[in-house]
Amino acid sequence: MNKDIASANLFMVCIKQNDAAAAELPSGFHIRRIRQDELCVWKKMPFDDEKTAADYYEYMGEWFERVYAPRASEFYDSCLFACDENDMPVGTCFLWKAYGAIPTVQWFKVLKSHEGRGIGRALLSEAMKGARCPVYLHTQPGSFRAIKLYSDFGFSLLLDPAVGNRQNDIDIALPYLKKHIPDSDYRNLRFAYAPASFLQIVAQHETDEF
Repeated sequence: MNKDIASANLFMVCIKQNDAAAAELPSGFHIRRIRQDELCVWKKMPFDDEKTAADYYEYMGEWFERVYAPRASEFYDSCLFACDENDMPVGTCFLWKAYGAIPTVQWFKVLKSHEGRGIGRALLSEAMKGARCPVYLHTQPGSFRAIKLYSDFGFSLLLDPAVGNRQNDIDIALPYLKKHIPDSDYRNLRFAYAPASFLQIVAQHETDEF
């Protein structure tokens, strides 16, 4: 796998949500909000192994302090965990107004041990309930399974060359996605340009919040 392409920047927007993509959790699982004593669990959740989680633990802490801590009560009211029958978190996702203005999907992740069971679709369904579009997100080509899921919900890949201070790597990402996503799903990918108002808001900030 080409690590550089797999971790390149991609951005998506949902102008109109496809409600037909929503689903319920499989039996034995439930969704709840994160508890304050579980912040350490959330910081490790995006990573597939303990070493990587440890390497990025400080980064996740800095992200929380910069983006969420100033609105901590909003974070704890928004951040969702999908949990197993023992109430152990196996996935996370939530909607967050980046820069206090832009609805975004944040830190969507299901543990590898629980992929393929429909947990991610149900978790995204819960996070997107009542969302006022447009909703944006940042992802990477390596998350091609999630990109297919986002597409099901009505998200389109942005074609703008940059979003704020980040280059949009759509040109190098598309051949990678074509290789990893089934042809029928690849043909269903949508594309769009971001509204000027969105690009203007993001351009006003030097740091990333999604």
